[in-house]
Amino acid sequence: MKSATLRGLRQLLWPKSTGSLEGAKPPRPTAYLDGLRGFAAFLVYIHHHQLWAHSSRQRVILENAWGWDGEYHLATFHGIRNFFIGGHIAVAVFFVISGYVLSVKPLSLIHAGEHLKLFDNLASAFFRRWFRLYIPLIITTLVYVTSWHLFGIWNAACEPKQTIGEELWNWYVQFKNFSFLFKEGWPWVDYNAHLWSIPLEMRGSLIIFTACIALSRATTKARLLCLLALVFYFLYVVDGYYCAYFVAGMLQCDLDLLAKSDGYFPRFLRRLEPYKTVIYYHLFFIGMYLGGVPAETTKFERLQESPGWQWLSYLKPQAVFDYKWFYLFFGGNIMVACAPRIGWLKRFFESRFCQFLGRIAFALYLVHGPILYTLGDRVYYAVGFVREANDGHEKVAHWANLFPLPKTGPLGLEIAFLLPNIILLPLTLWTAEFVTRMVDEPAVKFSAWLYKQIQGGAAPEPRPVELAPLMRVE
Repeated sequence: MKSATLRGLRQLLWPKSTGSLEGAKPPRPTAYLDGLRGFAAFLVYIHHHQLWAHSSRQRVILENAWGWDGEYHLATFHGIRNFFIGGHIAVAVFFVISGYVLSVKPLSLIHAGEHLKLFDNLASAFFRRWFRLYIPLIITTLVYVTSWHLFGIWNAACEPKQTIGEELWNWYVQFKNFSFLFKEGWPWVDYNAHLWSIPLEMRGSLIIFTACIALSRATTKARLLCLLALVFYFLYVVDGYYCAYFVAGMLQCDLDLLAKSDGYFPRFLRRLEPYKTVIYYHLFFIGMYLGGVPAETTKFERLQESPGWQWLSYLKPQAVFDYKWFYLFFGGNIMVACAPRIGWLKRFFESRFCQFLGRIAFALYLVHGPILYTLGDRVYYAVGFVREANDGHEKVAHWANLFPLPKTGPLGLEIAFLLPNIILLPLTLWTAEFVTRMVDEPAVKFSAWLYKQIQGGAAPEPRPVELAPLMRVE
């Protein structure tokens, strides 16, 4: 019985190593990216739950380096900390993967010299992108805010308005400003603060589409140099860190496509081919280290005081305001580069577990916050975790210590933290699956359908009337 259970678990996580899936289809060439994106979304879930459940002092400890202020915990140790507080490196991975995936087809067409097909591809992708990102956001936040008034559900994220009419108006005002990509200031929506990255995702998408058009007729060497120059500009000259992530993802994609072709490929990279295993293992550990950059504050002095980061702090360029995004740029790119080149890592991201997470990743990102703000807040309160902001609030006061659990165990692995997730994690994954099927996938189909509609069924348009001869001055 025990042996069968272990085989089943191994088959779930390592399907390629079992030999029992003879009829299974081989994974797509970029399936590992889906798994990496899904696992990154899972890290975001863990990160936000860690910060929500623990006290303000514990949150400061978790977000700082191992050994800061004399605090030494497993959850803050180099590399390991990414599995407790890895939401920041996860966002970096999201952006790099997006730059990679969005540019795969356009770059393939550029390499093939199919410029007319390139235009069609970019026109379709450009049109569909906003709808694909914002329709799920609109529906999930709208359902969330109306539930407060229809079912009397209080949430810990923000105080509900007096009436549902006021709530819907406030939701509309926030969303219309949030949806405008060029709005000054930081993109934010009170109803789900975790959605701040969506406008940056859209802006980065526009940069990729624009770069594909601008460099479509450049030589291979010139295109690579231009992408490298853009990365340098966004990271070292101006504070456009997220733009650098997207362009770096496009650069990685271009190099991967070139490596598979017989065309130009940087000679110095070819010379490193025999040593790639050693190189990528070293890069993996470097990326894990950089991914755990202290992130409790944006004050650069804190980084300089952090054990293990004093010398690395001198690398930060003047342009970057929030220092963590500079180090996460390298950590995120290294993770994406290493994923297909380290065998066991690629197999893990191609496993059923990670592929499932990859399929629901966007929905998981959208719904884990609202569930945490409502049910999660109450469950953690019931087992003994008290958030200072909610302590004694009339809406949740009766939940306090209903089922107290011991807080024994290492920081981040307390019994009182792990047991509630027996309920919260499956519920969140089920909700994400439901939203994927009922909202996310239909949004993708709707955007594709809408694009076909504006094309008029792809029927050729009549020739426009030539106005030039009529306007000629005799």
